[in-house]
Amino acid sequence: MRQEDVKEITSEKAIIIERNLITMEEVDEDTMVDRICISINNRCNLACKYCHFHEKKSSIDVQNMDVFKILDNVMDSIEKNNIPIFKIGFVGNGEPLLDFELLKEYLLYIAEYLENGKIAAYTISNGILLNEDMLLFFKKYHVNVGFSIDGIKSIHDKYRCGTHDKVMEKIMLYKEVYGKYPSMNCTVGEDVLQHAEETIEFFRQFDNRITFSRMIGQYGIPLDDFNVFLKKAAEHLNVRTGGYDCTMYGGMCGAGMNNFFYANGNVYICGNCIDMAPLGKSDMPFSQLETLNFDFDRNHCYKESLCE
Repeated sequence: MRQEDVKEITSEKAIIIERNLITMEEVDEDTMVDRICISINNRCNLACKYCHFHEKKSSIDVQNMDVFKILDNVMDSIEKNNIPIFKIGFVGNGEPLLDFELLKEYLLYIAEYLENGKIAAYTISNGILLNEDMLLFFKKYHVNVGFSIDGIKSIHDKYRCGTHDKVMEKIMLYKEVYGKYPSMNCTVGEDVLQHAEETIEFFRQFDNRITFSRMIGQYGIPLDDFNVFLKKAAEHLNVRTGGYDCTMYGGMCGAGMNNFFYANGNVYICGNCIDMAPLGKSDMPFSQLETLNFDFDRNHCYKESLCE
């Protein structure tokens, strides 16, 4: 949804300051930014059928972004606020490993914080480009690598370009390097709902943490249907869920609380909102982000709530 589509939001909930549902009231002084996602590129080596970033492509204004400045802000905030662990996701509006050498530079820039545990970093990949050297580097700096795999072969191959066998090969390579299976991300659409038992059984073999992501966009499914599936999966698997996280993952919407999304030279309330106007430039101090208060029903997605 674009800015011009958001015409009115009731003043009882918040006020619109030019572009977003924001109030500039003071929030709890203990609330501070301690999680960010940084999108390091806008390209992918696949063309997954349901990709919501691909749907937003025409709305994305590609601009250069000084990621090192963002990382400087992270390290400064850790020291000033004595933050015990700051989480950074190095992701992409596509496949981050297409720019592995750049990602490597970013990780080396914060290497001291990765090694002492003050920064916990992760990336999410379709797995196709992963090799042993990459995995050894990630392991050295305690970087978690999540794999996108949509369960059983027939469903995964339908939406993710026939790559199931290749992804499974790279998952086994990860196990050889790390000594355990990686965390995994499965996108849940209508096909998964229709094959819930088979999907759950597929993931039981790994004994790892699974993030089930609700499919949004053109092929999206209702939140209630997703939550029914998630409840069933949680009876058998270690499922990411609960808390102020994201309705895509089964939690409440945590957009704009302590976690923000950086892409194309800007900062956004979340990754689902990159086709909306940004909160500011990517060098915006965390102290300014921490004064923003987003007032909406967090049982529902922030962006979807604007459409109601």
